Amino acid sequence: MPTSEQVWHDLAKASFAVLSFVTPAGAPRSSGVVYVTAEHRLYVAVGKDSWKARHIAAAGTVAVTVPIRRGGLLALLFPIPPATVSFHGTAVVHPTGALPEGPLARLVPPQRRAECRVIEIQPVGDFVTYGEGVTLNAMRTPSLARGRAPVG
Repeated sequence: MPTSEQVWHDLAKASFAVLSFVTPAGAPRSSGVVYVTAEHRLYVAVGKDSWKARHIAAAGTVAVTVPIRRGGLLALLFPIPPATVSFHGTAVVHPTGALPEGPLARLVPPQRRAECRVIEIQPVGDFVTYGEGVTLNAMRTPSLARGRAPVG
């Protein structure tokens, strides 16, 4: 089973996630996003008038799945599926320019900051993992590949 520290380490190394949310009318939506981590949170930049900015601000909750690349050199020879980390969390859509420089500086170049808003995602509950912290062979057996770790 993966530990919270291992999951956070892998989330910090990755940069792509699938962000899922619900529109005010109750329709499900998901979108690929680029993110950075800081202080056990994920930060995503979106267009200031985008659907994501409007709908996530209205609901305040999201679900996230992050594929974690595996396989090293073996992945060049064989199709190796990524491990995954999934979780739900609370989301705050910050107004343009409202975040400290740290995460924002790594996410959006200064000349584009006026065009975007930043979504701050705080995971809650447990991380649900598949293939995280197990051998490639163990990924073939769902009971061995599934795991949970507290968000911490």
